[in-house]
Amino acid sequence: MNLGVRWTLHGDGRTPAPGAVVRPDERLSWPRTLGLGAQHVVAMFGASFVAPVLMGLDPNLAIMMSGVATVVFLLATRGRVPSYLGCSLSFVGVAAVIRAQGGTSATVTGACFVVGVALFLVGLAVRRFGARVIHAAMPPIVTGAVVMLIGFNLAPVTASTYWPQDQWTALLTMLVTGAAVVCLRGFFSRIAIFLGLVFGYAVSWAFDRIFGRIHAADASGKVTDHWRLNLSGVEHADWIGLPSFHGPSFQWSAILVALPVVIALVAENAGHVKAVGEMTGDPLDDELGTAISADGAASMLSTAVGGPPNTTYSENIGVMAATRVYSTAAYWAAAGFALLFGVCPKFGAVVAAIPGGVLGGITVILYGMIGLLGAQIWLNARVDLRNPLNLVPAAAGIIIGIGGVTLKFTDNFSLNGIALGTIVVITGYHALRAMAPAHLRQEPLLDAGTSAYDGPGDGPTKA
Repeated sequence: MNLGVRWTLHGDGRTPAPGAVVRPDERLSWPRTLGLGAQHVVAMFGASFVAPVLMGLDPNLAIMMSGVATVVFLLATRGRVPSYLGCSLSFVGVAAVIRAQGGTSATVTGACFVVGVALFLVGLAVRRFGARVIHAAMPPIVTGAVVMLIGFNLAPVTASTYWPQDQWTALLTMLVTGAAVVCLRGFFSRIAIFLGLVFGYAVSWAFDRIFGRIHAADASGKVTDHWRLNLSGVEHADWIGLPSFHGPSFQWSAILVALPVVIALVAENAGHVKAVGEMTGDPLDDELGTAISADGAASMLSTAVGGPPNTTYSENIGVMAATRVYSTAAYWAAAGFALLFGVCPKFGAVVAAIPGGVLGGITVILYGMIGLLGAQIWLNARVDLRNPLNLVPAAAGIIIGIGGVTLKFTDNFSLNGIALGTIVVITGYHALRAMAPAHLRQEPLLDAGTSAYDGPGDGPTKA
């Protein structure tokens, strides 16, 4: 049985020849492969650090399970799709809403587990019927709107929770992170979020030494005098030990909030598979369903033990593009490094100590970028917002999702925010399409733009 764990040496094992690439089933020398694995870990650090902290989950467990998830993904795709799976930022807004409703960490991971199940089933459907089934249910206007409302729904979290903890550190961190994203090149541009975290850490430490304690809201929202950077937890943490595990808890209200993220994850996986296929010159359309199911299975495994759900990371696509090394051996090495970090509680304590003001500066950019990915989906698909069939459901759903509009059914059950906005976009679009005149339904649901996943040459491809 081919599990994709055998690699042939590329050339002399040192560097790719001019114009050549190291294919997924090839590798460089093992020392260089280990170095590339470490580079992939650093590339995913920024988002993988921030996401579990924002979700209120154990960062040590998140890093460890990202390594496990990557192994599951590589085995499922038989080494054909080089990818690192890290904590998905798409769930940060979901976690915030669930916790605002009184949910615990077990409630958060339980809802995310169900999303993993749904993603796994979507992958099976794609394997059976092809990617046309995705486009029929979720055309670009729907997918873009849902991704947008998920990202922008997080704006109040930054404004009311993180930014007030230290507004000046937040402002400086935001400016430096933004400059790093725009001005840096190559590998350093891929770790801009990580560099922003390091800068914010340093600024918080310096401000504590220069100005002393700050009088502002702490992580609980209570206004007190406190240090911006509290490293007491790092001092008492062990060097070696297992992270904290917990089982999931299932509540319908939390599950309904989380389910819309399936749409974002399908879009992320589809874009990743297409991008990697184009870069390696090996069409991977036949692996799309497998990749989606593998992501779902990996997320189920992670959330079952208290970790966050996972998704393919675009940061690591950037590393591959810069190095021209697509070897899955490097990702096996990265997974190994992640597992080692996961059993170092002191490392997790450093992550958990990230000051609130630093998170304020990072999330201003990060949350906005998540939301604007929805607009990018529209642009890539050339969605016509002059068409009221596209405009009306998207406009209504986005405002409901961002504004937190609530639809109350009983004293114990209501829909609001992300869940209600997603339902309005999906059902609204298909209901209006059924009633709309023919001239507004000119674009078929099963068009060549997305159904190209079913086979090479069926239509234009988008990374």
